[in-house]
Amino acid sequence: MELVFLAILVGLMAFALGSGFPVAFSLPGSAIITIALAAASGYLVAGDADAYFHSGGAVQWLSAGVTNFRGVYWEVERDTLIAIPLFIFMGIMLQRSQIAEDLLVAMAQLFGPIPGGLGISVVFVGALLAATTGILGATVVAMGLISLPAMLQRGYSQSLATGTIAASGTLGQIIPPSIVLIILADQLASAVDQASTARKALHKEVTGELTMPSAFEVVSTSAGDMFLGALVPGILLVLLYMAYVLVFALVFPKSAPAVPHDGKYDGKFFTRIALTLIPPLALIFLVLGSIIAGIATVNQAGAIGAIGASIMAGYRLREGHWAAFIPALIGLASIVLITYTLSNYNTNIKNIVTAEDQFGLQLAIIGVTGLSLSIIWSLWRTYTINDTLRGVMIDTAKTTTLVFIILLGAAMLTSAFRAFGGEELVKEFLESMPGGFWSKFIIVMAVIFLLGFFLDFIEIAVVVVPIVAPILLADPSANVTAVWLGVMIGLNIQTSFLTPPFGFALFYLRGVADAAVRTVNMYKGVVPFISLQILALAIVGLNPALVNYLPTRTSLLAETAPPPLNPRLQYSMENYVAEQFEENGDTIKAAIADARALDISYLPEDLRDELTGAYDKADEAFDRMAEIEAAKAAVAAEADGFRPLHSEVRQIQADMRRLDEDIERLERDAGRAEEGSLLQARLTARAEELTAEKAALEALIPDRWAEESTAFAKLTSAEQKARTLYRRTVDDAHEPLAEIRAIIADTDALEALGPGLRDLAGTLSSLTFEEGEERIKAFESGVRAVEGSGDLRSTLSKARRALRGRNPEPEEAAENMALALTIFDDDLAWRKRAAEDLAPGLETYANAIADTIALRGQPRLPTEQALYVAADSAGHRDIALSF
Repeated sequence: MELVFLAILVGLMAFALGSGFPVAFSLPGSAIITIALAAASGYLVAGDADAYFHSGGAVQWLSAGVTNFRGVYWEVERDTLIAIPLFIFMGIMLQRSQIAEDLLVAMAQLFGPIPGGLGISVVFVGALLAATTGILGATVVAMGLISLPAMLQRGYSQSLATGTIAASGTLGQIIPPSIVLIILADQLASAVDQASTARKALHKEVTGELTMPSAFEVVSTSAGDMFLGALVPGILLVLLYMAYVLVFALVFPKSAPAVPHDGKYDGKFFTRIALTLIPPLALIFLVLGSIIAGIATVNQAGAIGAIGASIMAGYRLREGHWAAFIPALIGLASIVLITYTLSNYNTNIKNIVTAEDQFGLQLAIIGVTGLSLSIIWSLWRTYTINDTLRGVMIDTAKTTTLVFIILLGAAMLTSAFRAFGGEELVKEFLESMPGGFWSKFIIVMAVIFLLGFFLDFIEIAVVVVPIVAPILLADPSANVTAVWLGVMIGLNIQTSFLTPPFGFALFYLRGVADAAVRTVNMYKGVVPFISLQILALAIVGLNPALVNYLPTRTSLLAETAPPPLNPRLQYSMENYVAEQFEENGDTIKAAIADARALDISYLPEDLRDELTGAYDKADEAFDRMAEIEAAKAAVAAEADGFRPLHSEVRQIQADMRRLDEDIERLERDAGRAEEGSLLQARLTARAEELTAEKAALEALIPDRWAEESTAFAKLTSAEQKARTLYRRTVDDAHEPLAEIRAIIADTDALEALGPGLRDLAGTLSSLTFEEGEERIKAFESGVRAVEGSGDLRSTLSKARRALRGRNPEPEEAAENMALALTIFDDDLAWRKRAAEDLAPGLETYANAIADTIALRGQPRLPTEQALYVAADSAGHRDIALSF
């Protein structure tokens, strides 16, 4: 019965959408009606309203959608949905202030003399417009109204003109900042949590280990990561479009003629081009750059974009007036002043001490006041001129409301889909497909492509992605990142919106195009661009580094970068060190030998032993790395032969697990049925059939599986042990060195304690026991800040304890104070000698091994190593054989 109600749910949704009923109400309406039918049927037929739900009950699933949506929206760590109205406001403000139209005219005049120049300009402006709105309909309609008449009047063929406009209008799906990417990031964040849980469960089941190595965790994403990941694919798509238009114009010059500029290419022309082109570009780069540089979150970047668009609209609406640019110039000057102030002064009011700090605070106040004046002035202009601000706010509210209503409805629909076991059904279907991850992925992408004919990107993102993404992300055979999956889905949605006969972009363009433009020519025009999008999809799919590199690079170079000890970084770091050992091993070994030659005879015995042991471990690191490479080669040599058997058996075991779930469900339903009833007998019989089927599947596992899997597990275990031993070795090689250098570096700090210690020792006898104890305790806190002062602290502690209690022992306290002075003098003596004789040699040695043997001990990855790790980890590493 669950499948019956699942079919009713899908049928109701399809009927509502096909009949033209609003999407915002079709999705939740289908869910509510189906859940109500299931509850009523269960109550009337089985006497239990929850009988026909896969799990839970009617009340739970009716409220689940709203609860889930509310939790996502209000959760602090996932507040990226707040950025949606900000980016919508930004795009609509640029459109209503006619800045987009100015861009097209300027670009057409600049590139017009080039064959196909007007088409290239349309692609360029379409990309910019897409980057400001991300709303497919708005971009296509705007480009159709602005550029289509101009292209047709200048002799462009209908197919090229309409195809270029439709394709450029869909760029908003993938070019950041994009609402599509924000919503995908939000949905994928939940999918990652589910996928991670599923992967841990799979690892525990197949290996028997209680915990999964963190290096095998599913890589999550955020809206900022999605923006970075989509940047290169978006640029790639724009370049492909431009290249096609240029080649088409060269091959068919009459269909895409050059359009010479009537005026002169003088200073006035280029000034006007610069004033038109630079501000929108600067705004886009400011929004994206603030995210990339880690200066702003996605929400803050959205606010920057909204304010920047308002300031630009302020001077555009007053074009020709002598004071048009004054607010913008005040704002620009204020930003420069604020940047200068933050770079050179302390502006924290609580920390204002000097006159220089006060001057910096005054500069900051002037800058903030000027920027506020610029914003208020510009907004006043947009409010009073053509009622622009009111129109922008109304359109922003309408679009945002539509987005959030659809999100809420989709959350309810997804909950209903899960209520009737739809998610399990999809999971079983995908996991039963031969071919591993890529067969699942291709099927999912094909479904999304087809759904793009009928649904908008929001519905696809919030209905389909939560169901299929956890399944794809949990698969260890491809081990894809959520960023890559999100960008691939975004590219796919974009392709489907162009495809005849249902492509949304074609419908929007048909609505604003002149009647003389034939629909068949529009269809012909988009075919080459669909091919280019599929080509881009293939390029990005086969080269995941195009997506993963920028987010990883930004993360590793940020102030909040993970430390080199992070388990996820070890594999790539060890690849880097292996290459360095191969190329510069002799130099590093020579540095170790030079360090051994340093005179350390005057150091305390424990430090001498630790430093000597560190040198031994540094030499040993080369052998440990050789063991890793040998173990890795052994695994690689056996992997190809073992993989087919592994895939076969894991597929059988996956089928057995699905049967276990079905058997458990049947037994549960049988327990609910009336004792001795026909329904109970049928359910029990079916459970027995599945149990026999499971036994038959288990018999299909080849006899050689136990032996070969055990042998391969030994190889992988040997590699992991080699890596673990290497990490312990290099840590032991670095930590004593770092400790001794820190001790030597605190020589001056120790020397500064000398007068106080001698004064304390000399006056202790004249103090009361309580006063002496307090004085020693206060002095201990200063000693505690000095590295390597453990013996001195311990002796002082003994002196302090001797003065405590009912029976103080002043003689013992005096003896310990005298001993403390001796320890202090000895420590200071060898430290001073080490600071002069040993410290330079140790610094040279530390620098020689800093990027290899001591890499794990650095506070953060150096730039060179961070870039290597980012590039090395940007691909997808198959970890299926570890599961």
